[in-house]
Amino acid sequence: MRNKRMAIEEAVADLKDESVIMVGGFGGVGSPPSFISAILETGVKDLTVICNDAGFPGIGIGPLIVNQRVKKLIASHIGSNPVAGKQMTDGFLDVEFSPQGILAERIRAGGVGLGGILSDIGVDHEMVREGKKLVSINGRSYLAEAALTAEFAFVFGKTADEFGNVIYDKSARNMNPLMAMAADKTFAEVNRIVPAGELAEEEIVTPGVFVHGVSETGGVNWKWVWE
Repeated sequence: MRNKRMAIEEAVADLKDESVIMVGGFGGVGSPPSFISAILETGVKDLTVICNDAGFPGIGIGPLIVNQRVKKLIASHIGSNPVAGKQMTDGFLDVEFSPQGILAERIRAGGVGLGGILSDIGVDHEMVREGKKLVSINGRSYLAEAALTAEFAFVFGKTADEFGNVIYDKSARNMNPLMAMAADKTFAEVNRIVPAGELAEEEIVTPGVFVHGVSETGGVNWKWVWE
């Protein structure tokens, strides 16, 4: 197996205008800040971003939105980032809302090769049903929710080994493992990279087979969330 250690700049080098990317994180916690900064520096624009939320203006994917790099956002919530709300109402940002659990399952479905999932959430609401196929099974009606995949996923982990096996930091784990499975190429920003064999097998959450590259950035302190 090859050593997957790489520089942050190398991890974002293949991005281009209109790329579809997934970015981990929940309100910024578990988002990969160095990758997000590097994406800004590339100058790419018109991105489609799949993320749990819009972050805050300066946290999570917020800087990508503030700097008008995102054309479409697929997320469960944007209320913490007023810039995202304004761009949406101004017609600059196309936002597709998906309830958090549905969003997670759509990403999971993409990662395991399914076409989508069936859900009865919102089945009685015209706005939710719009553009979705109605399916009946055993007398119950469901909406077909399409799976989500991306060209690139940028995730954050606590520790990785040189082969790309990743473990996460408590709740900073959130959607990162699901996204790692659902992209053509996944890059993990981590606090620390260790030699192969140092991670306990039972602790590994994302196997290296899903990870194209790992970048060590020295650590992130999530305490700001509670301050």
